[in-house]
Amino acid sequence: MNNFLTTLKISLTALKAHKLRSFLTILGIVIGITSVILVFSAGEGLKGLLLSQMEAWGTDFVEVEIKAPATSKTSSENATNIMMGVNITTLVLDDAKAILDHPNVVDAYSGIMGQAIMTREDESDVIQIWGATSSFLNIDSSEIEFGRFYTEEEDKSLARVIVLGSEAKKKYFGNQEAIGKTVKIGRHNFKVIGVFKEKGTVMFMNLDEWIYMPIRPLQKLIMGIDNIMFVIGKLEDTDISEETAHELTLLMRDRHDISDPDKDDFAVTTMTEMMGIWDTILGGVTLLLMAIVAVSLIVGGVGIMNIMFVSVSERTNEIGLRKAVGASPGKILTQFLWEAIVLTFSGGVIGIIFGLLISFLTSVGAKSQGFDWPFVVKPFSIIIAVSVSVIIGIIFGLIPARKAAKMDPIEALRHQH
Repeated sequence: MNNFLTTLKISLTALKAHKLRSFLTILGIVIGITSVILVFSAGEGLKGLLLSQMEAWGTDFVEVEIKAPATSKTSSENATNIMMGVNITTLVLDDAKAILDHPNVVDAYSGIMGQAIMTREDESDVIQIWGATSSFLNIDSSEIEFGRFYTEEEDKSLARVIVLGSEAKKKYFGNQEAIGKTVKIGRHNFKVIGVFKEKGTVMFMNLDEWIYMPIRPLQKLIMGIDNIMFVIGKLEDTDISEETAHELTLLMRDRHDISDPDKDDFAVTTMTEMMGIWDTILGGVTLLLMAIVAVSLIVGGVGIMNIMFVSVSERTNEIGLRKAVGASPGKILTQFLWEAIVLTFSGGVIGIIFGLLISFLTSVGAKSQGFDWPFVVKPFSIIIAVSVSVIIGIIFGLIPARKAAKMDPIEALRHQH
């Protein structure tokens, strides 16, 4: 025990004597370990954010949405095709009625999203419009703060009425009363009949900025289309959600005269499946980031090895003197190895502190912007960070330490700086 403490004391004294070199060595490890903590924390935080967003929609839903044929519903190709304007017009309101007839679907609403120019007084602006059938409020968690929501009769009669998101109300009407006021959307005048309570950001969309209107007026008067983009169905029994999704898939293929699954122009997804997809995506992103962090840690380790080689070369006389007074090669090796371990362990601890601090500040900043980003740091990430820093010290400190241990004491004493 005394030998261990003596060796450790000598190592610490040597590190204090070269403060700048020790600081630069530690800095590389601090950056690497901070990155490790941030990657794990960001992965968990993003997962928590997405799960909370999904839970805002609920888990007892199934979605039928348009999809580009010959693409996977989770593929980037499908997403790119839809965003680039590939027009899938086969999903219609009659499909939604058929979906609602399924015994496990207790309610459903159809939806489309569009843009239009809204004019009020002398101001014009491009607005985002969410068109939905009147059953929207039966399924969505949105609540009306002022006024009311539109009815099925208003939807079918192409009534020119709208409901504002809370931020849209503030933007276009400020502190004035909005209910009963008229705005021009496209070429038609619409009356404001309601204002939603604040909903926040869901799936990275700020729904408070949107304008909501009955789906048929949006189709006929604004967009000039007959199709819809999606149907959200509420399930009675989530235990058979996958079976329900399969049956709805067969139903939609029959309605769209599709015999080849590769030509599906729709996708059926349960919320449980969607959460699994996001979990897989986040896992892949985390692994990719960890690979990048691993490279930075290896670079930091190589830096430690080079600095330790320089340290060995500069302290050749010291090594020779210690060997001349009886220090064994094992003690010399242990001394230099401990120097490397102390440096990397110190860098690991500081890196963990910085990582936790930055992760906490990220969570606070995200929450201040309305995102439900939890501050999560799992214990195993800290264990990994500490372990990695010590292992790096051992691996990259061993080669210079062995070089020091093998030095001939007479040759070492002859060495001149």
